[in-house]
Amino acid sequence: SGARPCSPKYFGRDAMVCVCNATYCDTLDPVQLPAPGTYLKYESSKAGKRLERSQGSFQPSLHTPGFLLTLNISTLYQKVKGFGGSMSDAAAINILGLSQPAQEHLLHSYFSESGIEYNLLRIPMACSDFSVRPYSYDDVPEDYELKHFRLAEEDVKMKV
Repeated sequence: SGARPCSPKYFGRDAMVCVCNATYCDTLDPVQLPAPGTYLKYESSKAGKRLERSQGSFQPSLHTPGFLLTLNISTLYQKVKGFGGSMSDAAAINILGLSQPAQEHLLHSYFSESGIEYNLLRIPMACSDFSVRPYSYDDVPEDYELKHFRLAEEDVKMKV
């Protein structure tokens, strides 16, 4: 496996993070579809596991003790478009506050094949509870044609 393990940092009782800095960041092996009849499990824990990968096989017997998962492959409810996170003002401020190598490691750990492979980002419209100040894109009353619409400095400098 080419994955690099989590470098844990503990913050007292039940609080642990994986350190990612300018010189080191943990990585994952690229995700591949398992063989038919098998599954891949990724497990994280307070004890220090971070997306630890293991493989297993489905058992044909309903009499197997433990967790039972039943899949009805003839019924489809929704399609998953992808996975991701939010690029709030606070997230952008924190990322931009890192050194360039640390920024690259962090973004690599989110978006690359050796990371968690995010492919979507949600960007809040105007300010949110993760902004350092209140702002909107058009504060002119009754401007229904949005003639005064402008992106905020936070959007242009940190997110766009």
